[in-house]
Amino acid sequence: MPLPEPVAAAIDAANAGDLEAFLGCFTPDGVVDDWGREFHGPTEIAGWSDKEFIGVNVSLTVEAVEPDGDDTTVTAQGGGDGFNGPSHFTFRVDGDRVSRMTIRE
Repeated sequence: MPLPEPVAAAIDAANAGDLEAFLGCFTPDGVVDDWGREFHGPTEIAGWSDKEFIGVNVSLTVEAVEPDGDDTTVTAQGGGDGFNGPSHFTFRVDGDRVSRMTIRE
């Protein structure tokens, strides 16, 4: 199943190590929920990403995609210098951007 364009763009930006492109995939009030810790807006998301995502050379290999209305859950194998292993990323899409990315194991 193909990924919605905003989801594919966010994953591609993360894999390319491109923080600006990654942030550009989110709505202005976008949220990252990393195991219950929420980061709101580009400044907080950038701070989180610098320490735990793009800043630690994340790589995401998509293994499965499950659409559910405005949400798309991506099962991905994570790699890099931070967390390594399988995770589920649920992306909520609002128009042509991601409004929420929720990370769970």
